[in-house]
Amino acid sequence: MEFVKFQPLPGSSAQVEGYLHLPSGDAQNRREAFPAVVVCPGGGYESISAHEADPVALDFLAHGCQAFVLTYSIGEEAKDFRPLKELSETVRRIRENAAQWRVDPEKIAVCGFSAGGHLAGSLGTMWNDPELLKVYDNHGGQNKPNSMILCYPGITAEEFAHVESIENVSGCKQGTPGYGYFSLDKHVSQDTCPAFLWHTMEDDCVPVENSLKMLAALPHAGVPAEAHFFPHGGHGMPVCTQETGSPDPYNARWMDLCLDWLDNTFGYLL
Repeated sequence: MEFVKFQPLPGSSAQVEGYLHLPSGDAQNRREAFPAVVVCPGGGYESISAHEADPVALDFLAHGCQAFVLTYSIGEEAKDFRPLKELSETVRRIRENAAQWRVDPEKIAVCGFSAGGHLAGSLGTMWNDPELLKVYDNHGGQNKPNSMILCYPGITAEEFAHVESIENVSGCKQGTPGYGYFSLDKHVSQDTCPAFLWHTMEDDCVPVENSLKMLAALPHAGVPAEAHFFPHGGHGMPVCTQETGSPDPYNARWMDLCLDWLDNTFGYLL
């Protein structure tokens, strides 16, 4: 395994850490390039949840992906599209360095949890948004992910919103136009990338209606999607293990379901 680290934007506190497979030594099954997954931990745009970072990335790595973790700007630094610019530049930089990092540039997914799910969903829906392009050059769409994995994500800025997250990322108070702008289901279009979603029905922090709103919007725009809703379990259970404080073998199946979906979406055996 190789480890890489870079800063997506100068002057930002954000950083990216990557866990990379080395080229396979098996000539018969040699793989020169791998799919990539960029993991965005949650934390309400107020903190970065460590248990939604490396444990998730290492799980994707173990299943044949190049895995990156983005520690994005939070708190007062979360407004002015800053986290979205950081994730955009992370995806663009991975494409730019695809040969060196052994990444298939057409198979890059963003994966986010809770507020990180909002961030991943923001890039999946707003990678070419006119307001983003006023403050960020996406180099003709080089920031567009090929798919997005949204894990108990914050989506809406309306009823059922996680208000603190939306206020932090928008820099605006609930009920103002700037706040409402970050309701992601309103940004779904034919340019939105394919989506995988999962949520628990008992989530009392980010209600399941967030994923349901996104799921309702995607087919109307002709965007492929798959979603799984588990009857039990609370908020913040990334890989559903004892190590991450949320042992749940039943819900842990989301990872296998997600890998099957990535395989089907990318046409790539993981």
